[in-house]
Amino acid sequence: MSGPANPATNAARRQCADAVLMVRPKSFGFNPDTATTNAFQRRTAPGGADAAEAAVREFDHLVKALRTEGIDVCVVADTAEPKKPDAVFPNNWVSFHEDGTLVLYPLAHASRRSERREEVFEQAVSELNFHLTHLLDLTWYEAQGKYLEGTGSLVLDHMNRVAYACASPRTDPGLVTEWGRELGYEPLSFAAADRAGVPLYHTNVCLWIGAQVAMVAAEAIAKGDRERVLRKLTDSGREVITIGERELGHFAGNMLELATWDEALGDSRVLVMSESAKESLDPRTYQQLSGATDTVLSVPVPTIEALGGGSVRCMLAEVFR
Repeated sequence: MSGPANPATNAARRQCADAVLMVRPKSFGFNPDTATTNAFQRRTAPGGADAAEAAVREFDHLVKALRTEGIDVCVVADTAEPKKPDAVFPNNWVSFHEDGTLVLYPLAHASRRSERREEVFEQAVSELNFHLTHLLDLTWYEAQGKYLEGTGSLVLDHMNRVAYACASPRTDPGLVTEWGRELGYEPLSFAAADRAGVPLYHTNVCLWIGAQVAMVAAEAIAKGDRERVLRKLTDSGREVITIGERELGHFAGNMLELATWDEALGDSRVLVMSESAKESLDPRTYQQLSGATDTVLSVPVPTIEALGGGSVRCMLAEVFR
């Protein structure tokens, strides 16, 4: 592990990245190891489709849709061996920050650790012109049984430098605090669970933050923490939209807003979500979202959602350049 990064200043950062890293899956499928902590996973694909083939089709469709909207996408192919059923979710093990910091994260399940390949982030650095100035390697915490799974565990308000994190077997509050100290963010840890009382495995299934709006499954947050989280989101100056258990279960909490450029609009933003998430929203809620961004992009990823237990946001590792 290299030395600590220089403390971040209080200057606001851009909330939305204009480039992403994606890993094209080779052996996608249901991972029984990760299902022990991810209640969103299902054992069978919708319609009995061949999981690996369907996941590739869904992946390629998302890549094409993002590029059509002007988002720079670096696609790295997964390797056949060892088999990595969750390789399509790179945001859990790497993040790229505007100050040139690249962070490698400790993953809770040993079956996922082979996803962390140097050639993956090296290709993103080269292809997307990321100016790497500092490497923060937290992976050694795996030996201590402490985990922090990237921007799955952390939902970041870059503009106000707040790192939101719901504690779970995959998210150690102590590591959230350390991460915040290294990157210059205020840590805000809280408890959140589904209706059955099972802790939400990642923060980014119940909360996302865009430039002008934040969406949160407020009722999933523990009563003792709920007001504190909602107050901090409101104090950020954003419009705060709450969703319920149904929308949470369809990954409406798992969206991501990205930056792009349009000839007519100039600098603009694209809100990316799954088709399932879009269909779960009340029409008024969808109208609110549409009014808070420039373009809404919804893409079907039913196989990846069902077997992998994650949606489009989990597939996108933002690269801030």
